[in-house]
Amino acid sequence: MSGTSLDGIDAVLVDLSQPEPLQLAKHYLPFDDDLKNTLLALHLPSDNELHQAQITGNQLARLYAQSISPLLAQTGIEAARVSAIGCHGQTIRHCPEHGYTLQIGNAALLAELTGITVVNDFRSRDIAAGGQGAPLVPAFHDHVLRHPNIHRIILNIGGISNLTNLPPDAATSGFDCGPGNLLMDAWCAKHTGKPYDDNGAWAASGQILPELLERMLKEPFFFLPPPKSSGRDLFNMTWLQNKLQGNETAADVQATLLELTCRTIAQAIRQHCVGAKEIYLCGGGAHNKTLRNRLSAMLTDCSMHTTNTLGIDGDYMEAIAFAWMAQQTLHGKPANLPRVTGAKHPCILGAIYRNL
Repeated sequence: MSGTSLDGIDAVLVDLSQPEPLQLAKHYLPFDDDLKNTLLALHLPSDNELHQAQITGNQLARLYAQSISPLLAQTGIEAARVSAIGCHGQTIRHCPEHGYTLQIGNAALLAELTGITVVNDFRSRDIAAGGQGAPLVPAFHDHVLRHPNIHRIILNIGGISNLTNLPPDAATSGFDCGPGNLLMDAWCAKHTGKPYDDNGAWAASGQILPELLERMLKEPFFFLPPPKSSGRDLFNMTWLQNKLQGNETAADVQATLLELTCRTIAQAIRQHCVGAKEIYLCGGGAHNKTLRNRLSAMLTDCSMHTTNTLGIDGDYMEAIAFAWMAQQTLHGKPANLPRVTGAKHPCILGAIYRNL
């Protein structure tokens, strides 16, 4: 998995032969600045962008292959024993309102480099069926993290924040809440040179700017009913710059961005997850102490933990989920939840690049 945060590749080796997924190995491969900047640029129209997208997709495929080697080395498992690689690819456009989403990564090349069958392009079939193509991971949460008696929420705070609502007496639902880390990370990189605000310490040093927060909260996306999804096509530095007046202190903007993330998450939970008792965090935002403390203060009716306490590594949740989705594809089983994505019906997701 390489997601909206554009930080790097999360790779896992997972045994799915039992009801509960067993993580056998994990490896993280960071993106260098050149690749990150190229991926950021591909989110917007530019000269020769089709060529650049293909070249970058080949580069990603080689990095995906490079990230798989350490997994096999850690365990001594040979490539021939691996059923498939579930590869989400890197999203550079997500436009379900126009009937498409685009993830690059050249799955054919990845299959050739690794000698392992690859399943990719998980989102397109859901969009073809009238869905948003996202979020998809709630189907995995429903499969492994639902409790028969306790109303749980699985809250992923990656580049975008999204939640899965798991009420014991009703169907699973889920949707994107809004920006998670991506605006905070971009602002932090611009003003401090660091890729992220460690533990939210910089945000904690600033003051929330009520007028800026109010301008950001007027974004129409926040008022849309689920199903809904978003990404860098909407929430990006241009979006933020258009909300600024130019005289704000950088730390105060960071504090306000953290408040925006927390406020929109809390608002979504209060409105659409009434009665929830437990929240389990995953994604990079789970490590942000300031963000966690603020969320806890806003959602006092819920206990808050990480998904690690449920036996799923929160840093590799989405990578594990796409391994499960690849298995669903190979077995000819649906892996979307129409209630979550808005698709007309359950779909078998993904395209398969088989090896002999």
